[in-house]
Amino acid sequence: MQTTNTVLMVRPAAFMSNPETRASNAFQKSAGNLQDVQTRAQVAFDSYVQALRNVDIEVHVIDDAAEHGTPDSLFPNNWIAMLEDGTLYTFPMEAPNRRRERREDIILQLATDFVVNKRIDLSAHELEGRYLEGTGSLILDHDNRIAYSCRSSRSSTLVGQEFERLSGYRIVWFDAHDQHRQPIYHTNVMLSVGSRFAIVCLDALPSLHERRQLIDALQSTGKTLIAVTFEQMASFTCNVLELKDKSGKPVYAMSTRAWEAFTTAQQCQISSYARLALGPLDIIEDLGGGGARCMLCEVFLEKRMAYS
Repeated sequence: MQTTNTVLMVRPAAFMSNPETRASNAFQKSAGNLQDVQTRAQVAFDSYVQALRNVDIEVHVIDDAAEHGTPDSLFPNNWIAMLEDGTLYTFPMEAPNRRRERREDIILQLATDFVVNKRIDLSAHELEGRYLEGTGSLILDHDNRIAYSCRSSRSSTLVGQEFERLSGYRIVWFDAHDQHRQPIYHTNVMLSVGSRFAIVCLDALPSLHERRQLIDALQSTGKTLIAVTFEQMASFTCNVLELKDKSGKPVYAMSTRAWEAFTTAQQCQISSYARLALGPLDIIEDLGGGGARCMLCEVFLEKRMAYS
């Protein structure tokens, strides 16, 4: 099952441009003289939750608390992932203040609402300076049990090997950078894999051999490629996620900025296939360096029966 109807989102309480992640995240900007950052982020977050619910996506919202000191808490997909076999993974994070996002109360709430058959915690790799930041690092093709990942300080091949062994997914690795030759920090800002489309910035792969390997892997699994430019990638056109509504029809979740950066032909491709969940996320994209996809943690777990 490639897509889900259910997502977990964490409402921010201490959002800002995280100084501990800025060195590795070239998409992230400083706040400068911008005022009311926290309020603006919460308004954008709440608006986006409503946009998702308007297209029949089930959204489970958990509040962050300011005392946690977690400016990137609204990106939960980096520390937790839940797969259809009932396994809940927690991942090693590069920034010390992001490690505090791994909250046991969130895991317990998920285990109350959904069936968790197994928990696998990879966070001990942090002690050795190795990281793999969830579905930021790993783009999962669930139907074909393939993962795609660009090497970076946040995506260790050694941790990836353990994930392969535990999950049964095969990882396709490659190097990627932006137009300024800065390494791509998370794969999900340059690649999105859905049921039909792979939205990808192929120009980001400097190795023609690895580029060919990536194209072959995507096309061999039946994906139609939507290739975007460096400029489009910078507008978060790859940081999008295919979901499905309660009747099983496809929905693409993305920011308004991302949607407007697609060409007219690309918009026609996407909108003729799926409904859209759009919202202005500029404050989150600019200061957090991540967009709509980063805010959405997919829940593939079976829902527990409710008894009255």
